[in-house]
Amino acid sequence: MALQKKKIKVEDLGHVAHSKAAKDVVAKKEARQLKIVFLGSGSGFFGSLFRDILMVDGFAKGEICIVDVDKKRLDLSERLGYEMMKRVGNTGWTITKSSSRRKVMKGADYIISCIEVNGAPCVRHDNDIPLKYGINQCIGDTTGPGGIMKALRTVPTWLEVLKDVEELCPKAVVFNYTNPMSIMCLAAKRCFPNIKHFGMCHSVQGTSERLANYAGVPLDEIQWECAGINHLAWFTKFEHKGKSLYPVINKRLKSGEVNIKDDYVRFDMMQQFGAFITESSGHLSEYLPFYRKRKDLIDKYCGVGYNGGTSFYADNWPKWRQDGDMWRTEFANGEHQDWEVKRSWEYCSYVIEAIEMNRPFVMYSTVPNTGLISNLPQDGVVEVACHCDKNGVVPTYYGALPPQMAAICDWNMRCYELAAQACIDFDLEKATYAMMLDPNTASACSPEEIRKMAKELFTAEKKWLDTRFYKKVK
Repeated sequence: MALQKKKIKVEDLGHVAHSKAAKDVVAKKEARQLKIVFLGSGSGFFGSLFRDILMVDGFAKGEICIVDVDKKRLDLSERLGYEMMKRVGNTGWTITKSSSRRKVMKGADYIISCIEVNGAPCVRHDNDIPLKYGINQCIGDTTGPGGIMKALRTVPTWLEVLKDVEELCPKAVVFNYTNPMSIMCLAAKRCFPNIKHFGMCHSVQGTSERLANYAGVPLDEIQWECAGINHLAWFTKFEHKGKSLYPVINKRLKSGEVNIKDDYVRFDMMQQFGAFITESSGHLSEYLPFYRKRKDLIDKYCGVGYNGGTSFYADNWPKWRQDGDMWRTEFANGEHQDWEVKRSWEYCSYVIEAIEMNRPFVMYSTVPNTGLISNLPQDGVVEVACHCDKNGVVPTYYGALPPQMAAICDWNMRCYELAAQACIDFDLEKATYAMMLDPNTASACSPEEIRKMAKELFTAEKKWLDTRFYKKVK
Protein backbone atom coordinates (compact mmCIF):
# COMPACT_ATOMS: atom_id res chain seq x y z
CA MET A 1 0.00 0.00 0.00
CA ALA A 2 1.60 3.21 -1.15
CA LEU A 3 2.24 6.06 1.23
CA GLN A 4 1.15 9.55 0.24
CA LYS A 5 3.74 11.51 2.18
CA LYS A 6 2.21 14.92 1.64
CA LYS A 7 -0.62 15.64 4.01
CA ILE A 8 -4.02 16.54 2.61
CA LYS A 9 -4.70 20.17 3.40
CA VAL A 10 -7.18 20.74 6.20
CA GLU A 11 -9.43 22.73 3.87
CA ASP A 12 -9.78 19.60 1.74
CA LEU A 13 -10.88 17.43 4.64
CA GLY A 14 -14.24 18.90 5.46
CA HIS A 15 -17.67 17.45 4.92
CA VAL A 16 -17.90 18.28 1.23
CA ALA A 17 -14.57 16.61 0.41
CA HIS A 18 -15.25 13.48 2.35
CA SER A 19 -18.86 12.88 1.43
CA LYS A 20 -19.29 14.03 -2.16
CA ALA A 21 -17.70 13.34 -5.50
CA ALA A 22 -15.54 16.13 -6.88
CA LYS A 23 -17.45 18.33 -9.31
CA ASP A 24 -14.47 19.31 -11.44
CA VAL A 25 -13.67 15.80 -12.65
CA VAL A 26 -14.91 14.48 -15.96
CA ALA A 27 -15.99 10.96 -15.07
CA LYS A 28 -17.23 7.99 -17.00
CA LYS A 29 -20.96 7.97 -17.67
CA GLU A 30 -21.32 4.29 -17.01
CA ALA A 31 -19.14 1.83 -15.13
CA ARG A 32 -18.00 -1.54 -16.38
CA GLN A 33 -19.98 -4.54 -15.24
CA LEU A 34 -18.90 -5.30 -11.70
CA LYS A 35 -18.96 -8.39 -9.55
CA ILE A 36 -19.55 -7.51 -5.91
CA VAL A 37 -19.72 -10.14 -3.18
CA PHE A 38 -21.52 -9.49 0.12
CA LEU A 39 -20.39 -11.85 2.89
CA GLY A 40 -22.80 -12.07 5.82
CA SER A 41 -25.77 -10.73 3.86
CA GLY A 42 -28.01 -11.53 6.82
CA SER A 43 -26.37 -8.64 8.66
CA GLY A 44 -28.33 -5.49 9.44
CA PHE A 45 -25.75 -3.58 7.38
CA PHE A 46 -26.62 -5.39 4.15
CA GLY A 47 -29.73 -3.39 3.27
CA SER A 48 -28.15 0.07 3.43
CA LEU A 49 -24.92 -1.00 1.71
CA PHE A 50 -26.86 -2.77 -1.07
CA ARG A 51 -29.10 0.27 -1.60
CA ASP A 52 -26.02 2.53 -1.76
CA ILE A 53 -24.53 0.45 -4.59
CA LEU A 54 -27.79 0.64 -6.52
CA MET A 55 -27.86 4.42 -6.20
CA VAL A 56 -24.43 5.18 -7.66
CA ASP A 57 -24.89 7.22 -10.83
CA GLY A 58 -23.49 5.03 -13.62
CA PHE A 59 -23.82 1.68 -11.85
CA ALA A 60 -26.53 0.14 -14.01
CA LYS A 61 -25.61 -3.52 -14.25
CA GLY A 62 -23.42 -6.26 -12.91
CA GLU A 63 -23.62 -9.19 -10.50
CA ILE A 64 -24.13 -8.92 -6.76
CA CYS A 65 -23.45 -12.18 -4.97
CA ILE A 66 -24.90 -12.56 -1.49
CA VAL A 67 -23.55 -15.12 0.96
CA ASP A 68 -24.79 -16.29 4.34
CA VAL A 69 -24.48 -19.62 6.14
CA ASP A 70 -28.01 -19.16 7.53
CA LYS A 71 -30.29 -20.21 4.65
CA LYS A 72 -33.34 -18.45 6.10
CA ARG A 73 -31.48 -15.14 6.40
CA LEU A 74 -29.95 -15.66 2.95
CA ASP A 75 -33.37 -16.13 1.35
CA LEU A 76 -34.65 -13.01 3.12
CA SER A 77 -31.65 -11.00 1.88
CA GLU A 78 -32.40 -12.06 -1.69
CA ARG A 79 -36.02 -10.94 -1.40
CA LEU A 80 -34.92 -7.71 0.25
CA GLY A 81 -32.44 -7.06 -2.54
CA TYR A 82 -34.97 -7.49 -5.34
CA GLU A 83 -37.48 -5.27 -3.56
CA MET A 84 -34.83 -2.55 -3.15
CA MET A 85 -33.89 -2.79 -6.82
CA LYS A 86 -37.52 -2.24 -7.74
CA ARG A 87 -37.96 0.75 -5.42
CA VAL A 88 -34.66 2.40 -6.36
CA GLY A 89 -35.43 1.87 -10.04
CA ASN A 90 -32.20 0.04 -10.84
CA THR A 91 -33.06 -3.49 -11.95
CA GLY A 92 -30.05 -4.16 -14.15
CA TRP A 93 -28.15 -6.12 -11.53
CA THR A 94 -28.23 -9.89 -11.16
CA ILE A 95 -28.45 -11.29 -7.63
CA THR A 96 -26.74 -14.62 -7.05
CA LYS A 97 -27.15 -16.23 -3.65
CA SER A 98 -25.05 -18.96 -2.07
CA SER A 99 -24.33 -20.46 1.33
CA SER A 100 -20.78 -21.15 0.12
CA ARG A 101 -18.55 -18.13 -0.47
CA ARG A 102 -16.08 -20.10 -2.59
CA LYS A 103 -18.78 -20.81 -5.18
CA VAL A 104 -19.23 -17.10 -5.96
CA MET A 105 -15.92 -15.37 -5.11
CA LYS A 106 -13.94 -16.22 -8.25
CA GLY A 107 -13.16 -13.08 -10.22
CA ALA A 108 -14.88 -10.72 -7.78
CA ASP A 109 -13.97 -7.04 -8.06
CA TYR A 110 -15.09 -6.10 -4.54
CA ILE A 111 -15.73 -8.06 -1.36
CA ILE A 112 -17.91 -6.47 1.35
CA SER A 113 -17.74 -8.43 4.59
CA CYS A 114 -20.29 -8.12 7.41
CA ILE A 115 -19.79 -11.60 8.85
CA GLU A 116 -20.91 -12.54 12.37
CA VAL A 117 -19.42 -15.72 13.83
CA ASN A 118 -21.41 -17.35 16.64
CA GLY A 119 -22.36 -13.95 18.02
CA ALA A 120 -25.91 -14.60 19.18
CA PRO A 121 -25.30 -17.32 21.77
CA CYS A 122 -22.21 -15.62 23.26
CA VAL A 123 -23.34 -12.05 23.92
CA ARG A 124 -24.42 -12.78 27.49
CA HIS A 125 -21.18 -14.63 28.33
CA ASP A 126 -19.13 -11.75 26.89
CA ASN A 127 -20.90 -9.32 29.22
CA ASP A 128 -21.97 -11.21 32.33
CA ILE A 129 -18.78 -13.11 33.19
CA PRO A 130 -16.60 -9.94 33.18
CA LEU A 131 -19.31 -8.11 35.15
CA LYS A 132 -18.95 -10.72 37.93
CA TYR A 133 -15.35 -9.49 38.28
CA GLY A 134 -16.29 -5.81 38.35
CA ILE A 135 -15.56 -5.15 34.66
CA ASN A 136 -18.40 -2.94 33.52
CA GLN A 137 -19.14 -2.86 29.76
CA CYS A 138 -21.71 -0.89 27.78
CA ILE A 139 -21.23 -2.40 24.29
CA GLY A 140 -18.32 -4.82 24.67
CA ASP A 141 -17.97 -5.97 21.06
CA THR A 142 -14.77 -4.24 19.93
CA THR A 143 -12.57 -3.94 23.00
CA GLY A 144 -12.28 -5.32 26.52
CA PRO A 145 -13.07 -8.95 27.38
CA GLY A 146 -16.17 -8.97 25.18
CA GLY A 147 -14.31 -7.62 22.16
CA ILE A 148 -11.41 -10.03 22.63
CA MET A 149 -13.76 -13.00 22.90
CA LYS A 150 -15.52 -11.85 19.73
CA ALA A 151 -12.12 -11.66 18.03
CA LEU A 152 -11.28 -15.23 19.10
CA ARG A 153 -14.54 -16.43 17.53
CA THR A 154 -14.35 -14.29 14.39
CA VAL A 155 -10.74 -13.81 13.28
CA PRO A 156 -10.01 -17.47 12.38
CA THR A 157 -12.98 -17.48 10.00
CA TRP A 158 -11.99 -14.04 8.69
CA LEU A 159 -8.51 -15.31 7.84
CA GLU A 160 -10.04 -18.25 5.96
CA VAL A 161 -12.08 -15.73 3.97
CA LEU A 162 -8.93 -13.80 3.07
CA LYS A 163 -7.19 -17.04 2.09
CA ASP A 164 -10.03 -17.61 -0.38
CA VAL A 165 -9.67 -14.04 -1.65
CA GLU A 166 -5.96 -14.65 -2.25
CA GLU A 167 -6.76 -17.76 -4.27
CA LEU A 168 -9.97 -16.80 -6.11
CA CYS A 169 -9.94 -13.01 -6.54
CA PRO A 170 -6.51 -11.63 -5.55
CA LYS A 171 -7.13 -8.27 -7.24
CA ALA A 172 -10.35 -7.62 -5.33
CA VAL A 173 -10.70 -4.67 -2.96
CA VAL A 174 -11.94 -5.94 0.41
CA PHE A 175 -14.05 -3.85 2.77
CA ASN A 176 -14.47 -5.11 6.33
CA TYR A 177 -17.46 -3.93 8.39
CA THR A 178 -17.12 -6.53 11.16
CA ASN A 179 -15.93 -5.67 14.66
CA PRO A 180 -13.58 -5.77 16.51
CA MET A 181 -12.23 -3.60 13.68
CA SER A 182 -8.65 -2.97 14.82
CA ILE A 183 -8.03 -6.63 15.71
CA MET A 184 -9.61 -7.86 12.47
CA CYS A 185 -7.55 -5.49 10.34
CA LEU A 186 -4.32 -6.18 12.22
CA ALA A 187 -4.71 -9.94 11.76
CA ALA A 188 -5.44 -9.36 8.06
CA LYS A 189 -2.31 -7.22 7.72
CA ARG A 190 -0.13 -9.84 9.43
CA CYS A 191 -1.37 -12.81 7.42
CA PHE A 192 -2.31 -11.32 4.04
CA PRO A 193 -0.26 -8.16 3.51
CA ASN A 194 -0.79 -8.12 -0.25
CA ILE A 195 -4.58 -8.03 -0.17
CA LYS A 196 -6.13 -4.58 -0.62
CA HIS A 197 -8.07 -4.53 2.61
CA PHE A 198 -9.80 -1.60 4.36
CA GLY A 199 -11.59 -1.38 7.69
CA MET A 200 -14.84 0.58 7.35
CA CYS A 201 -16.57 2.53 10.10
CA HIS A 202 -18.92 5.52 10.30
CA SER A 203 -17.53 7.15 13.42
CA VAL A 204 -15.95 10.09 11.58
CA GLN A 205 -19.14 10.85 9.64
CA GLY A 206 -21.33 10.65 12.70
CA THR A 207 -19.00 12.56 14.99
CA SER A 208 -18.31 15.39 12.55
CA GLU A 209 -22.05 15.99 12.26
CA ARG A 210 -22.48 15.87 16.03
CA LEU A 211 -19.58 18.27 16.61
CA ALA A 212 -21.00 20.68 14.03
CA ASN A 213 -24.30 20.66 15.93
CA TYR A 214 -22.48 21.29 19.22
CA ALA A 215 -20.70 24.25 17.60
CA GLY A 216 -23.87 25.60 15.96
CA VAL A 217 -22.19 25.72 12.53
CA PRO A 218 -23.42 24.09 9.27
CA LEU A 219 -21.58 20.83 8.62
CA ASP A 220 -20.72 21.68 5.02
CA GLU A 221 -18.78 24.77 6.17
CA ILE A 222 -16.43 22.89 8.47
CA GLN A 223 -12.93 21.52 7.92
CA TRP A 224 -11.09 19.07 10.10
CA GLU A 225 -8.14 16.78 10.63
CA CYS A 226 -8.71 13.45 12.33
CA ALA A 227 -6.35 10.56 13.11
CA GLY A 228 -5.78 7.75 15.60
CA ILE A 229 -7.22 4.23 15.69
CA ASN A 230 -10.74 2.95 15.13
CA HIS A 231 -13.10 4.35 17.79
CA LEU A 232 -10.15 6.31 19.18
CA ALA A 233 -9.45 8.83 16.44
CA TRP A 234 -9.01 12.44 17.51
CA PHE A 235 -10.34 15.55 15.79
CA THR A 236 -7.07 17.41 16.27
CA LYS A 237 -8.45 20.24 14.12
CA PHE A 238 -12.09 21.22 13.83
CA GLU A 239 -12.37 24.60 12.16
CA HIS A 240 -14.69 27.11 10.54
CA LYS A 241 -13.15 29.70 8.21
CA GLY A 242 -9.70 28.96 9.61
CA LYS A 243 -10.66 29.32 13.29
CA SER A 244 -10.89 26.48 15.79
CA LEU A 245 -14.40 25.63 16.94
CA TYR A 246 -13.28 24.11 20.24
CA PRO A 247 -13.47 27.47 22.11
CA VAL A 248 -16.99 27.91 20.70
CA ILE A 249 -18.06 24.46 21.91
CA ASN A 250 -16.58 25.05 25.37
CA LYS A 251 -18.39 28.38 25.58
CA ARG A 252 -21.70 26.73 24.63
CA LEU A 253 -21.10 24.04 27.25
CA LYS A 254 -20.47 26.66 29.92
CA SER A 255 -23.58 28.65 29.00
CA GLY A 256 -25.78 25.55 28.95
CA GLU A 257 -26.59 25.80 25.22
CA VAL A 258 -25.07 22.33 24.99
CA ASN A 259 -25.71 19.80 27.75
CA ILE A 260 -22.44 18.19 28.86
CA LYS A 261 -24.31 15.03 29.89
CA ASP A 262 -25.36 14.45 26.27
CA ASP A 263 -21.78 13.32 25.60
CA TYR A 264 -20.13 13.42 29.01
CA VAL A 265 -17.11 11.18 28.41
CA ARG A 266 -16.19 12.75 25.08
CA PHE A 267 -16.57 16.28 26.42
CA ASP A 268 -14.44 15.39 29.44
CA MET A 269 -11.74 13.86 27.22
CA MET A 270 -11.88 16.95 25.00
CA GLN A 271 -11.37 19.24 27.98
CA GLN A 272 -8.73 17.10 29.69
CA PHE A 273 -6.78 15.80 26.67
CA GLY A 274 -7.36 18.49 24.05
CA ALA A 275 -9.60 17.04 21.33
CA PHE A 276 -12.91 15.28 20.66
CA ILE A 277 -12.88 11.53 19.92
CA THR A 278 -14.82 9.65 17.25
CA GLU A 279 -16.69 7.05 19.28
CA SER A 280 -19.88 7.66 21.28
CA SER A 281 -19.40 8.34 25.00
CA GLY A 282 -20.76 5.02 26.24
CA HIS A 283 -18.63 2.88 23.94
CA LEU A 284 -15.60 5.18 24.29
CA SER A 285 -15.64 4.80 28.07
CA GLU A 286 -14.71 1.11 27.55
CA TYR A 287 -11.44 2.06 25.81
CA LEU A 288 -10.26 4.14 28.75
CA PRO A 289 -9.21 3.41 32.35
CA PHE A 290 -11.00 6.41 33.86
CA TYR A 291 -14.78 6.12 33.81
CA ARG A 292 -16.11 2.60 34.54
CA LYS A 293 -14.01 1.41 37.49
CA ARG A 294 -16.16 2.73 40.35
CA LYS A 295 -19.89 3.14 40.86
CA ASP A 296 -19.58 6.87 41.59
CA LEU A 297 -17.73 7.41 38.30
CA ILE A 298 -20.24 5.31 36.36
CA ASP A 299 -23.08 7.29 37.95
CA LYS A 300 -21.42 10.60 37.04
CA TYR A 301 -20.12 9.96 33.52
CA CYS A 302 -22.09 7.03 32.11
CA GLY A 303 -25.72 7.65 31.23
CA VAL A 304 -28.30 5.27 29.81
CA GLY A 305 -28.34 3.45 26.48
CA TYR A 306 -25.49 4.24 24.11
CA ASN A 307 -24.41 6.97 26.51
CA GLY A 308 -22.91 4.35 28.79
CA GLY A 309 -25.61 2.11 30.22
CA THR A 310 -24.26 -0.99 31.95
CA SER A 311 -24.84 -4.16 29.83
CA PHE A 312 -26.74 -2.08 27.26
CA TYR A 313 -25.65 -4.15 24.26
CA ALA A 314 -26.12 -7.54 25.90
CA ASP A 315 -29.56 -6.61 27.21
CA ASN A 316 -30.82 -5.27 23.89
CA TRP A 317 -28.97 -7.05 21.09
CA PRO A 318 -31.40 -10.00 20.79
CA LYS A 319 -34.35 -7.62 20.43
CA TRP A 320 -32.47 -5.44 17.93
CA ARG A 321 -31.79 -8.52 15.84
CA GLN A 322 -35.42 -9.65 16.06
CA ASP A 323 -36.77 -6.18 15.22
CA GLY A 324 -34.34 -5.86 12.30
CA ASP A 325 -35.41 -9.20 10.87
CA MET A 326 -39.06 -8.24 11.22
CA TRP A 327 -38.53 -4.94 9.40
CA ARG A 328 -36.61 -6.61 6.57
CA THR A 329 -39.34 -9.23 6.21
CA GLU A 330 -42.06 -6.59 6.06
CA PHE A 331 -40.06 -4.54 3.55
CA ALA A 332 -39.52 -7.55 1.33
CA ASN A 333 -43.28 -8.15 1.49
CA GLY A 334 -43.94 -4.67 0.07
CA GLU A 335 -44.59 -2.81 3.34
CA HIS A 336 -42.86 0.40 4.52
CA GLN A 337 -43.70 2.31 1.34
CA ASP A 338 -42.54 5.50 3.06
CA TRP A 339 -38.98 4.12 2.93
CA GLU A 340 -36.66 6.91 1.83
CA VAL A 341 -34.68 6.23 -1.32
CA LYS A 342 -31.56 7.92 -0.05
CA ARG A 343 -27.89 7.01 -0.07
CA SER A 344 -26.40 6.48 3.37
CA TRP A 345 -23.21 8.01 4.72
CA GLU A 346 -21.39 4.66 4.72
CA TYR A 347 -18.19 5.00 2.73
CA CYS A 348 -18.24 1.78 0.74
CA SER A 349 -20.27 2.82 -2.32
CA TYR A 350 -18.43 6.13 -2.58
CA VAL A 351 -15.06 4.36 -2.64
CA ILE A 352 -16.18 1.96 -5.37
CA GLU A 353 -17.59 4.93 -7.28
CA ALA A 354 -14.31 6.82 -6.94
CA ILE A 355 -12.31 3.88 -8.30
CA GLU A 356 -14.66 2.87 -11.10
CA MET A 357 -15.86 6.32 -12.21
CA ASN A 358 -12.81 8.41 -11.24
CA ARG A 359 -14.75 10.62 -8.87
CA PRO A 360 -12.19 11.55 -6.19
CA PHE A 361 -13.29 11.06 -2.64
CA VAL A 362 -11.78 11.20 0.85
CA MET A 363 -12.69 8.59 3.45
CA TYR A 364 -11.35 7.53 6.83
CA SER A 365 -10.33 3.90 7.14
CA THR A 366 -8.35 1.45 9.27
CA VAL A 367 -5.15 0.66 7.38
CA PRO A 368 -1.58 -0.53 8.11
CA ASN A 369 0.52 2.15 9.77
CA THR A 370 3.21 2.48 7.11
CA GLY A 371 4.60 5.63 8.69
CA LEU A 372 1.21 7.37 8.51
CA ILE A 373 1.13 8.28 12.20
CA SER A 374 4.76 8.57 13.16
CA ASN A 375 4.46 8.15 16.94
CA LEU A 376 2.24 5.05 16.95
CA PRO A 377 3.51 1.46 16.47
CA GLN A 378 4.60 1.03 12.87
CA ASP A 379 3.55 -2.63 12.83
CA GLY A 380 -0.01 -1.77 13.85
CA VAL A 381 -3.10 -0.40 12.12
CA VAL A 382 -4.41 3.16 12.35
CA GLU A 383 -7.37 5.23 11.16
CA VAL A 384 -6.46 8.08 8.81
CA ALA A 385 -7.77 9.94 5.79
CA CYS A 386 -7.49 7.99 2.52
CA HIS A 387 -7.67 9.49 -0.96
CA CYS A 388 -9.70 7.45 -3.44
CA ASP A 389 -9.81 7.76 -7.25
CA LYS A 390 -9.18 5.67 -10.38
CA ASN A 391 -5.75 4.74 -9.03
CA GLY A 392 -7.25 3.08 -5.97
CA VAL A 393 -7.16 3.95 -2.28
CA VAL A 394 -4.12 5.76 -0.92
CA PRO A 395 -3.80 6.25 2.85
CA THR A 396 -2.39 9.68 3.61
CA TYR A 397 0.34 10.85 5.94
CA TYR A 398 -0.74 12.47 9.20
CA GLY A 399 2.48 12.86 11.18
CA ALA A 400 2.71 12.79 14.97
CA LEU A 401 -0.35 12.90 17.19
CA PRO A 402 -0.08 15.06 20.30
CA PRO A 403 1.74 12.76 22.75
CA GLN A 404 -1.09 12.44 25.28
CA MET A 405 -3.44 11.33 22.48
CA ALA A 406 -0.88 8.95 21.02
CA ALA A 407 -0.39 7.37 24.46
CA ILE A 408 -4.09 6.51 24.77
CA CYS A 409 -4.07 4.95 21.29
CA ASP A 410 -0.80 3.11 21.94
CA TRP A 411 -2.14 1.51 25.12
CA ASN A 412 -5.06 0.00 23.21
CA MET A 413 -2.86 -1.00 20.28
CA ARG A 414 -0.64 -3.08 22.59
CA CYS A 415 -3.74 -4.95 23.72
CA TYR A 416 -4.84 -5.51 20.09
CA GLU A 417 -1.36 -6.73 19.16
CA LEU A 418 -1.68 -9.60 21.62
CA ALA A 419 -5.33 -10.29 20.75
CA ALA A 420 -4.61 -10.48 17.01
CA GLN A 421 -1.62 -12.74 17.54
CA ALA A 422 -3.67 -14.93 19.87
CA CYS A 423 -6.14 -15.46 17.02
CA ILE A 424 -3.41 -16.15 14.49
CA ASP A 425 -1.53 -18.58 16.76
CA PHE A 426 -4.62 -20.10 18.45
CA ASP A 427 -3.06 -19.14 21.78
CA LEU A 428 -5.36 -18.51 24.77
CA GLU A 429 -2.42 -17.41 26.90
CA LYS A 430 -1.83 -14.45 24.58
CA ALA A 431 -5.56 -13.74 24.71
CA THR A 432 -5.30 -13.65 28.51
CA TYR A 433 -2.41 -11.18 28.29
CA ALA A 434 -4.52 -9.04 25.94
CA MET A 435 -7.28 -8.88 28.57
CA MET A 436 -4.69 -7.93 31.21
CA LEU A 437 -3.57 -5.00 29.05
CA ASP A 438 -7.07 -3.73 28.29
CA PRO A 439 -7.31 -0.32 30.03
CA ASN A 440 -10.82 -0.71 31.44
CA THR A 441 -10.17 -4.28 32.62
CA ALA A 442 -6.83 -3.37 34.20
CA SER A 443 -8.47 -0.51 36.11
CA ALA A 444 -10.90 -2.92 37.80
CA CYS A 445 -8.98 -6.16 38.39
CA SER A 446 -5.65 -7.61 39.40
CA PRO A 447 -3.77 -9.82 36.90
CA GLU A 448 -4.74 -12.89 38.96
CA GLU A 449 -8.43 -11.93 38.80
CA ILE A 450 -8.21 -11.29 35.06
CA ARG A 451 -6.64 -14.70 34.48
CA LYS A 452 -9.44 -16.36 36.47
CA MET A 453 -12.06 -14.45 34.47
CA ALA A 454 -10.39 -15.36 31.19
CA LYS A 455 -10.42 -19.07 32.05
CA GLU A 456 -14.10 -18.82 32.89
CA LEU A 457 -14.82 -17.16 29.53
CA PHE A 458 -12.79 -19.73 27.60
CA THR A 459 -14.67 -22.55 29.33
CA ALA A 460 -18.12 -21.00 28.82
CA GLU A 461 -17.52 -20.39 25.10
CA LYS A 462 -15.46 -23.49 24.30
CA LYS A 463 -18.02 -24.99 21.91
CA TRP A 464 -18.06 -21.80 19.81
CA LEU A 465 -14.27 -21.44 19.51
CA ASP A 466 -11.99 -23.18 17.03
CA THR A 467 -10.73 -26.44 18.56
CA ARG A 468 -7.14 -25.40 17.82
CA PHE A 469 -7.29 -22.93 20.71
CA TYR A 470 -7.69 -25.74 23.19
CA LYS A 471 -4.88 -27.85 21.82
CA LYS A 472 -2.58 -25.06 23.01
CA VAL A 473 -3.81 -25.30 26.59
CA LYS A 474 -1.43 -27.27 28.84
